[in-house]
This record gives sequence, C-alpha cells and structure tokens, in this order.
Amino acid sequence: MLNFETTKPLAPLSMSLLLDQGAKLSSSQITRIAQLFMQLDCQPRQPPPYLHVWFNEIGRLLVHMISYILGFNTSEYVDETILVMLSMFAPGQPPVVQYDYATFVADKIHEQFMNLERERIFKYTSYIYHLLLYNQPNSFPVFLKKLDAKGKKRSVIFWSSIYHHVYYSPYTYYEFIDLFIYPASSCW
Repeated sequence: MLNFETTKPLAPLSMSLLLDQGAKLSSSQITRIAQLFMQLDCQPRQPPPYLHVWFNEIGRLLVHMISYILGFNTSEYVDETILVMLSMFAPGQPPVVQYDYATFVADKIHEQFMNLERERIFKYTSYIYHLLLYNQPNSFPVFLKKLDAKGKKRSVIFWSSIYHHVYYSPYTYYEFIDLFIYPASSCW
C-alpha cells in the first residue's frame, strides 16, 4: 500500500519508544520544531501539548499525517509523541530517521483486533478502508489517481481525497460507509 523503497535499515517504531524520547525532548529541540513548523505568533511559552492550530500549514499536514499513523482519533492537540516524530523532519530534506511504519501499523491493527471484544472500538478503520481501496479499486465509483505527475506510483492514501479528515468533506462518516465501503465489500 505504501510506495516506499529504501536500502537503509528501518528503525523500529513503538509508542513506548516515542513516549521515552518525548520525555527527553530538550527545550532547544522543541524550539527548533516550533521555528520550523509553528506560526511565528504562536511560538510555545509552556511545555506541550500544543494546539494544532498553532502550527503552520506544513506543520499541520505533518501533525495530521503523524496522528493518522499513530492511530490517534484527533490531531487537535500535539503532544510529545508527535513532537518526536516532527523532530525528524526539515523542509526540503529527507527524514533523519526512517521508521518501520509497516510493522508498527500491522502490530497496532493486530493489537486492536485482539482487544476488540474488550475495547469495543477499532481505531484503525481508515487503514481497513485504504486496504479495500488498494485491493478493490474498481469497486469504488470515484476517480482514483494512482500515479503522480511524473508517472510514479502514489501511496494509496493519496489516490483520492474522499476519506481524508477535512472540514469541507462532501461526505459524512455514515455516507462514506454506505456509498463506498459497503458496495466495495459486497464484491468479495
């Protein structure tokens, strides 16, 4: 699903690792993150969490992407775990650390399924939707843009903006399920 190739070994990723590194973030590291990804008039004066609206456009996009990967229900507040992930980015540069996202997401989805009876909630529904989209693209009655402007494969999350968390989404959650997920899943 992710079009990602590397010759470098990928760093393991876990919430405990992010929490541990987040507790060790120095004020100079937080200042660097703020200078790169926060609006000038919203520079932090206190420790995290910070409101996502304090971030500039690139910062908000990264916060949303990171929240999505970590399985957070919202990106409204930016805590230390997200700041650790932000610290590896610099505009125009590749990330300093390349994490093993595939294993992290697979482990989180497995954990969610194993605890579904107790928790009664599954936080990674968007991953399931993207799996359906990736494996059954002809079942969705929407335009899908699988290639970028240079003709390279795009990640499935960029094929369509139909399920992105945006305030101007043309579909409610239930409309999305009824119009796209049920028809696609009935093709099996």
